[in-house]
Amino acid sequence: MLCRLGGRWLRPPPVLQVGTRVPQRVPALTGCIKRSALPVWAVASVSAVTPGGAGGWYEALATSAPVHSAEEMLLGVHTATGLPWWGSILLTTVALRGSVTLPLAAYQHYILAKVENLQPEIKNIARHLNQEVALRANQLGWSKRVARLTYLKNMRRLVSELYIRDNCHPFKATVLVWIQLPMWIFMSVALRNFSTGAAHAEAGFSVQEQLATGGVLWFPDLTSLDSTWILPISIGVINLLIVEIFALQKIGMSRFQMYVTYFVRAVSVLMIPVAATVPSSIVLYWLCSSFMGLSQNLLLRSPRFRQLCRIPLTKGDSETPYKDLFAAFYAKFISRK
Repeated sequence: MLCRLGGRWLRPPPVLQVGTRVPQRVPALTGCIKRSALPVWAVASVSAVTPGGAGGWYEALATSAPVHSAEEMLLGVHTATGLPWWGSILLTTVALRGSVTLPLAAYQHYILAKVENLQPEIKNIARHLNQEVALRANQLGWSKRVARLTYLKNMRRLVSELYIRDNCHPFKATVLVWIQLPMWIFMSVALRNFSTGAAHAEAGFSVQEQLATGGVLWFPDLTSLDSTWILPISIGVINLLIVEIFALQKIGMSRFQMYVTYFVRAVSVLMIPVAATVPSSIVLYWLCSSFMGLSQNLLLRSPRFRQLCRIPLTKGDSETPYKDLFAAFYAKFISRK
């Protein structure tokens, strides 16, 4: 219904029925929200996301059973030992590295040593098979393509039989990666849940509050970033040392091995800025894990430890591995002109 007022037609407001809700404007609470010291992406998982959203995969990972088990293990170590959180993280890392990855690394070296000792026999088989295939190709008039395919097919079969005979298929040497990488991810996500407040409370105090005062030295707050960059740079240096030790151990690397080495070097350098954008609790775990990895690599070069683990002797083994490593390092990085 229209009404006339001052020469203008006006429409009256709509009549509301009983029970109708009147929409109201909600003021923006811009000044009441406390900004986090972490980057936006570092705390994004705390808020709920839809299953089909961009963060759905991470939400599923952060609430998964393996991550929950990692959280319970960290809490158990912290409760049982009474150590501050930096000590609990360090002790947990050492225990995992010593009880899980060290035996797997020794097994990896065991498999690789057996594969290396098979190389003379494999070369001998390859030489005889090449002669036999060439003789058959001349007798039966095979083309070069047919002869090549016949050689490769039989060579794969014979090498596979050798691996089965000595129980040393190279794929077994990758078990360490399939265990260590998921463990590293689960522990990192568990610490991130603690640092961002996504984990449950303990004894009335949230783990996040405990981590805020559970640091040491220049990083007393394990939930904040390391503004000094000491921890991130230390991670990069240790990871590069691990890569260089591996590179110095290999003589006459293939092109593929060189590409892999360059790629791992790049990842080691890239980890520095990445580590500077995550809570110090995660960076501390990464640093402890990398340091244990470096110690593990040096330990597995010891002839006595290799003998203790029953790793077969190879042609490339040395009685003075540490002296040889220092000499190679000095020649490559210090005395190079």
